Amino acid sequence: MGFQFKIPKFQLEVPGSEGREKSLENDDLLPIPLERRTWTFWTFNIFWFSAVGTVANWLGGGTFLTYGISVWDGILCNFFGYLLISLFMVVNGRAGSVYHIGFPVYCRSSFGIYGSLWPVFNRALSACVWNGVNTVTGGQCIYIFLHTIFPSIAKLPNHMPSNSALDSAQMVGFFLFWFFTCTALFLSVPKWKILIHIKLVAYVLSCIGMLALALKTSGGVGDTLTQGSKVHGSERAWLIVRFTLLSAAGCSTFASNASDWQRNATHRKDPVIGQIFGFPMSNFITTLVGMIVAASSEKAYGTLIWNPLTYLDRILTENYTPTVRCGAAFISFGFTYSALFSCVFENVLPAGNDISSLLPRYISMKRAFAICMIMTIVINPWYLLGSASIFISFIASYQIFLFSIIGVLLVDYYILAKGRLDLAWLYTANKEGPYWYTYGCNWRAFVAYVVGAGVNFAGFLNNMGVKGFSTGVVRSFYFAFITTGCAAGLTYYLLATVFPQANYKINKGTKFREWTEEEVELYVAGSEWREKGEMPPVIGRGDSTPELGPLYGSGVVEDVDEKKVEGVSTAVLEARN
Repeated sequence: MGFQFKIPKFQLEVPGSEGREKSLENDDLLPIPLERRTWTFWTFNIFWFSAVGTVANWLGGGTFLTYGISVWDGILCNFFGYLLISLFMVVNGRAGSVYHIGFPVYCRSSFGIYGSLWPVFNRALSACVWNGVNTVTGGQCIYIFLHTIFPSIAKLPNHMPSNSALDSAQMVGFFLFWFFTCTALFLSVPKWKILIHIKLVAYVLSCIGMLALALKTSGGVGDTLTQGSKVHGSERAWLIVRFTLLSAAGCSTFASNASDWQRNATHRKDPVIGQIFGFPMSNFITTLVGMIVAASSEKAYGTLIWNPLTYLDRILTENYTPTVRCGAAFISFGFTYSALFSCVFENVLPAGNDISSLLPRYISMKRAFAICMIMTIVINPWYLLGSASIFISFIASYQIFLFSIIGVLLVDYYILAKGRLDLAWLYTANKEGPYWYTYGCNWRAFVAYVVGAGVNFAGFLNNMGVKGFSTGVVRSFYFAFITTGCAAGLTYYLLATVFPQANYKINKGTKFREWTEEEVELYVAGSEWREKGEMPPVIGRGDSTPELGPLYGSGVVEDVDEKKVEGVSTAVLEARN
């Protein structure tokens, strides 16, 4: 019997069960079953300490020093900014911890069954950009590792323009890192858990090594931690305000898609303290190390080097001894491993979820991964990190689009829907459903989105290089993520009440009441009928087991509210004519 290689047959459509609405769901979009909800309070804490373990998270803290503020000013700006955004993460991810649905499905309640594709596209684009950022830093790590072995690589002729963060030799590292990331995606997701734990250990050891090497090169800490700010008065005050809010805005992606990981919570309260403590504290430690390393570079070389990899490469180049080469190889390998699985777990996987939800009938997770990796090259991320000002401008500018979405989501969930989402209607294009709106799109949410982004659009243009705006416009943009969210949320509320939409009319006059855990389980337990191609259960009957039947009939359905299912109080609002 000889070896046979068979090319798999290409299928345009993603294989799925009969009877599914393939344009709206796949297995990843359904609520997570009970046995797969394994994230506890400690999981959320450990997750963030591992998640922030990338060189890319050093860049923002080191960047702040280039504007003249002190080390401790920068550390506190980051800490309070991350603390502020962690609160948004908790409240906006609440739907995930209660109903165990991800961001793409959560958006359907407010933007509509098909209108939700727009906010999902926004978030997918952001994930692709951050994957590009991490791939650039991963490429720099690989270049340094190669430099420790092959000194000649540093002498390769450079053909990259001056506004690129990578030269020709570093581009070799970029494409090698990109290739390694692609191969890592062939691993099954359950195998990633141990690799993420190893990543945390590798990153901590690399940070200790980098900190020791930097302090040895600079001759110790010196006045690094005690030197004051180079700017004073109102200029310093505005910089502190700016960078505190910028730290929060830079994590707008986390705030928007918080339901994606909170849906894994074992208990609803686990993400609250776990994220409010874990997220700012893990970033505080990372920022502290990053600030010390960046500040020590000024003492060592008389100039501030805000990128730790640039600093490490300079140390290696000017001290090409066996000891330094060994240390740099160890540090760069640990940084490479950390960046690799940050790309996979924190960028490519979320982008894959979002991209596959845009067209689940034709885009599987693996195809979505491929699209994300192609986009990583298309966006030319080496230009994004070419200077501190470009990097800060992008972070500060994109927030207005994501927080317009967040403002709409929060008002819809907490004020209009009163915490009640009807899971069955979120997975169907049935025109009788409360989330159908107008041809599957809620125009109120889109108007609110445009208004929210428009409030700070002048500041957006200024950040992207358009000149001629006043100081007031520039400074008002520092508060953009707050004013954008408030403007979008208020506009959405006014439109939803003046032109009443279904979830407002159904819940008007009722108290805030989310489904109980027992009620959610009644629905989630119905995943088996989806696999069989049957219709969903009608919750609210007097039987011990939810019945399988038509999806609320032909639209002539009673309003099922506060009924009993074997002693379980339900608040399932099935429909109202």
